[in-house]
Amino acid sequence: MDLSDTFLNHFAAIEDPRLDNHNRRHELHDILVITILGTICGADTWIEICDFAHAKIDWLKTFLKLPNNIPSHDTFGRIFSLINPKTFEKCFIDWVSSLSIELNNEIISIDGKTLRGSLNRRRNQKALHLVSAWASNNRIMLGQIKTQEKSNEIEAIPKLLKMIDVKGGTVTIDAMGCQKDIAKEIINQGADYVLSLKENQKTLYDDVNSIFARAEENKQKQYKKMLHRRKIEKIHDHGRIETRKYTLVSARDPLMFEIRWPWLKGIGKLEVTRTTNNIVEKSTRYFLTSLEYENIDKFMGAVRKHWNVEINLHWSLDVSFKEDLNRVRIGHASENLAIVRRIALNLLKQEQTHKRGISCRRKRAGWDSQYLMRVLCVK
Repeated sequence: MDLSDTFLNHFAAIEDPRLDNHNRRHELHDILVITILGTICGADTWIEICDFAHAKIDWLKTFLKLPNNIPSHDTFGRIFSLINPKTFEKCFIDWVSSLSIELNNEIISIDGKTLRGSLNRRRNQKALHLVSAWASNNRIMLGQIKTQEKSNEIEAIPKLLKMIDVKGGTVTIDAMGCQKDIAKEIINQGADYVLSLKENQKTLYDDVNSIFARAEENKQKQYKKMLHRRKIEKIHDHGRIETRKYTLVSARDPLMFEIRWPWLKGIGKLEVTRTTNNIVEKSTRYFLTSLEYENIDKFMGAVRKHWNVEINLHWSLDVSFKEDLNRVRIGHASENLAIVRRIALNLLKQEQTHKRGISCRRKRAGWDSQYLMRVLCVK
């Protein structure tokens, strides 16, 4: 079997971190391929990856060299602790860039996730925190970058934006990323932004809040002197009734001149009324956006789809791949194995012939080599 026409050729640039001597008994390429295949097929630890390889050794020998049979689980862990994660990350992004992804009108959600199992108090090692970009319509992770902790996301997000292609899309970020430099970088990359605004930026938050308060003072003439659009959507789901009222106001209005923000064209408001078991809850959120007020449908889609990064990426990694339970912590192993999991998730999400969830797809790949090859050959 030939793997040269699969995504694996994008990872050929990874350099072998080992010394070239008699102790190097296994090919780096073989170790990378077995780790990725094992992760796709349901293996979550080095021991499970090693067991997968032993169970599939006859099949693996049809396309891998395996000069000294299957490496031990310690060998897998040691090599992944030494591989340069920046090179691995670049190979990942190069592979994603080669896929047929349509970014026009795409919603690209950026959010961070902490790998709780990577925390090692005995060695005073903080948990690994990764900032990821998720393309909602294409259901694929575009890239990720490591940061020491959640508070460093402000510095990490511009670096991530420089690494990936977002041109033509709309980038959404929660309140942590509501920064002028980040907004400027998004515009420079040829995309629009919808940034959540919270009270951690009190002056700006109060300005936006007061604008909407003045606009709604007179119930009979609400927003009369403002360029704006308003829409309401209702959702009935599992006994819950939710009403969402979206308002997008043009920043060209004289009332907006006090706000100073790169390429700001609108400010948005989302009012949510949720009724569950006769209990009513209300919440209000504000947004800054480069979208014109006429684009309220695009604004609604961006706000609604932002949390796809939590459901389709973070939740899948925690539930289907048990990421938070993984205790790999030596060297670069935690970060490199996180990249492997995201490679596996992207491949499984892109394979559309099997309609079950990710956990079922992983099992199917482990049981059925033909299905596994379909996953590998996703383009």
